[in-house]
Amino acid sequence: MSISPAPLIVIGGGQSGLAAANAAVAAGLRPTVLHAGAEPVGSWPGYYDSLTLFSPARYSALPGTTVGGGDPDRYPTRDEVVDYLRRYATTIDAEIRTGVRVTAVRPRPGGGYLVHTDTGDELAAAGIVAASGSFGNPYVPLLAGRSNYAGELTHVAHYRRPEPYVGKRIVVVGAGNSAVQVAHELAHHGTVTLAARAPIQFVPQRIRGRDLHYWLQVTGGDRMPRWLLTRLVRHASVLDTGVYRDALARGLLTRREMFTAFTPDGVIWPDGASEPVDAVIFATGYRPDLGYLAPLETLRQGMPAHAGGLSTTHPGLAYLGLEFQRTFSSNTLRGVGRDAAHVIAALARFVSAGHWRWRR
Repeated sequence: MSISPAPLIVIGGGQSGLAAANAAVAAGLRPTVLHAGAEPVGSWPGYYDSLTLFSPARYSALPGTTVGGGDPDRYPTRDEVVDYLRRYATTIDAEIRTGVRVTAVRPRPGGGYLVHTDTGDELAAAGIVAASGSFGNPYVPLLAGRSNYAGELTHVAHYRRPEPYVGKRIVVVGAGNSAVQVAHELAHHGTVTLAARAPIQFVPQRIRGRDLHYWLQVTGGDRMPRWLLTRLVRHASVLDTGVYRDALARGLLTRREMFTAFTPDGVIWPDGASEPVDAVIFATGYRPDLGYLAPLETLRQGMPAHAGGLSTTHPGLAYLGLEFQRTFSSNTLRGVGRDAAHVIAALARFVSAGHWRWRR
């Protein structure tokens, strides 16, 4: 066990953690990034093979860089993003430790925090940025009969490619981008039904010849404050060039109201009809992966208490990469940099004031 004081520890080495480290260095802090994965590219290698960003390359980069590699209006692939983050990490003058999983964060007597890792280390910090994302905590709703279902039940976090589903009857649960993209891919290999509690809300990918994200940028929609956003956005929406809407209209995909229960070999639909199903894939989102903060007792049903990413319960604790943390784009490549600048500025003031220093 070792104790090594550092002004700032960033937990997570994905896009949010790297944005935090970059902003911290610019603010004159000495960040140490702790990342559980083998390299600082976040959860991107774990996404399904065919994933492409829903925003063009020109709108999909962290501060001070571009994704590069060709047409700025293309939609980068998963592997392009991995390569981009790998390069970005090398530009940050900070210590980035990979293969280190944080197991607990505790208050340190006299001020600051102690960060415990699965390697047995204990690190002291003036401030903490929890930037571990949510991919490690996929959400699957508890439905009647789930434990008795004999088919394949998984979350889209564990889906990779369509080949294992050839000829199968599949239900994809969800009404967001990932649900529709995966369902559309699978529909060319099996029989697919989209199950959702609300109708699919399509949003045009291109408006008057330009990608939606151009209009979000010029109108300021990407920076819409959280309080207003939550009033306007009622449920998930799907960016579409017309391909997905057409697939539903042609019957390649079928959409039904969410089933009410599982049977041993399938599901029960709201009209009472039972249907055999080989596989159910939940694209039902994620919850913040913040279990290591449990000792601080700052989580409420797994969700952090914060205002704009700054903890309302623990001075010197901040968050990055939360959905709708401050704006519509808070947990995206194009938006997390703004949030990083916001929370790091506050942490820099906190550290420079010396409020965290422990008494001898």
